[in-house]
Amino acid sequence: MTEQKPETHIKVEAHTKSVREMLDNVKYSIDFYQREYRWEKKHVTELIDDLEERFLDAYDDNHSRKQVRHYPHYFLGSVIISFKNGHNYIIDGQQRLTSLTLLLIYLHHLQREQEVREEEQVDVRDMIFSTSYGDKSFNLDLPERQACMEALYTNRSSDTAGQLESIRNIAERYSDIIESFPEALKGKKLPYFIDWLKENVDLVQITAYSDEEAYLIFETMNDRGLRLTPTEMLKGYLLANMDSEIRQNEANQLWKERILELIQLAREDELDFFKAWLRAKYAETIRPRKRGASPQDFDKIGTTFHKWVHENEERIGLHKGPDFSTFIMTHFSRFSEHYIRIRHAAQKLTPGFEPVFYNAYMDFTLQYPLELAPIRVEDDLETANRKIRLVATYIDIFIARRIVNFRALTYSTVVYTMFNLMKEIRDLDVQTLTEVLKAKLAEMEETFDSVSRFYLHSQNKRSVHYLLARMTQYLEAQCGDTSSRFDSYVLRTRDPFQVEHVWATNKYADLASDFASEAEFRDYRNRFGGLLLLPRSFNASYGDLPYKGKLEYYFGQKNLLAQSLHPRCYEHNPDFVRFVKESGLPLRPHEHFRKADLDARQALYQQIAAALWHPVRLEEALR
Repeated sequence: MTEQKPETHIKVEAHTKSVREMLDNVKYSIDFYQREYRWEKKHVTELIDDLEERFLDAYDDNHSRKQVRHYPHYFLGSVIISFKNGHNYIIDGQQRLTSLTLLLIYLHHLQREQEVREEEQVDVRDMIFSTSYGDKSFNLDLPERQACMEALYTNRSSDTAGQLESIRNIAERYSDIIESFPEALKGKKLPYFIDWLKENVDLVQITAYSDEEAYLIFETMNDRGLRLTPTEMLKGYLLANMDSEIRQNEANQLWKERILELIQLAREDELDFFKAWLRAKYAETIRPRKRGASPQDFDKIGTTFHKWVHENEERIGLHKGPDFSTFIMTHFSRFSEHYIRIRHAAQKLTPGFEPVFYNAYMDFTLQYPLELAPIRVEDDLETANRKIRLVATYIDIFIARRIVNFRALTYSTVVYTMFNLMKEIRDLDVQTLTEVLKAKLAEMEETFDSVSRFYLHSQNKRSVHYLLARMTQYLEAQCGDTSSRFDSYVLRTRDPFQVEHVWATNKYADLASDFASEAEFRDYRNRFGGLLLLPRSFNASYGDLPYKGKLEYYFGQKNLLAQSLHPRCYEHNPDFVRFVKESGLPLRPHEHFRKADLDARQALYQQIAAALWHPVRLEEALR
């Protein structure tokens, strides 16, 4: 009998590793056939929200940094690696590792922006890149991403137009991290949070020593045929409790048809609908923001809604067989129809539902449960649509006011406010809903008076672009230009619109008499009144010209906000002249553009914003 030789390597290894152990001076490659980096904003914000919640559960102002080692660990998921030819190739998990790397780059910069003392700074550089013989390479070592990652790490802007999908997404997700990173984790807490992220956030690294073994693991872990989704489990529970096979078959057929419609909207809309619907109509409680608090209705619906329905069947009204049939054939049927209609309006500008599109553009995902909340199952289509328009309009005004007051719009900063509003407007009639939303706007501390102080900075570029797009489109629509569309100002095209400074950075000498120093000039040029939306090609060709040299080109733009700087805009332009007279807006030409001119434009922008997002729009939404 021939003696069998032992294997020379272990086929599969699995180890729990901290973020530091996963990334610190470890190189990863991705085979060319792997998919692109495709995380969306909601994935990044959900990750940051989860990290914030877990960390703050344990954090105490009286703790020392050393006590962070005793904070609870957070499991982030698994990463599958194929180790071959001396290199680690990611088979599954590159979305997570790429996003972690972007977060670490941001935290690296944030410590310096906050001027954290050097001895208190947490060095994360070795988890981002490593250097060998003077050659720096990122720990996620993909040549095509090198330039983009280098720009992010050195805090430089990077033009991603025409780049690969992964490059565009990396740049966009980094911007999302900047915008959505919670204020609650800044300041004193920041080094504590970074310590915790490095050492207490864990992943399971599964390592195989051939692609065949690695993909076998991947397929086994992701075999959807062996794992029921929450939607499938909810359907099974509801159908099993019906007392008629005929009703079961009808309900099952309706369910399958509607789920297909939801999936066709977007990959995750099937789950997102149930979360929005159940929260809108049934959630009564939400987890308090304090350490050790337990998940409540709102939170449980967001993770295991199928279990929550089962545990709360009495509250929902599921007592007998016919109730389960009604729940699907009437409630599920009608609210899924409303949701699908809202989501179509979110994806494409739809007459009468424009605010839904605007809110979606600003990634305000809480609009969906809010818009479903006041709708009653017996409402006819017109009544339901009026309620949707009312709530969407309120949210639109809420978003604009928050932006100009430098208030965050991240999920974690507004979820409690929106949850309480959702409960307050649940099942209201149209008149009462209008009154409640008007009262909510009247109670807001944030108004458009703050536009007088509003300016562009590194973390609000997208929001400023959004405001300028809305204001430009508003002026053009008021002057009868039916071709003017918001999406044309925000979509990425071959020559996309960008935020343009009226004053070029090199024009301080021309304006020195208006300012005490060049630093004051550089700050002042970022003020809202000195900004326009113009095509990228314009900025590349004319951006450094003096104002006089750009003025003629401004008039040549199909952009009324830019044209309004030129005297000829006020000649032989009856619709515009009529609008200026009737609106009372201080629109006037500026043959020169000095500090006083920028101040005048700032005042104009304030009045345009106040008119565009005036509470009277709630009344207009009823038409």
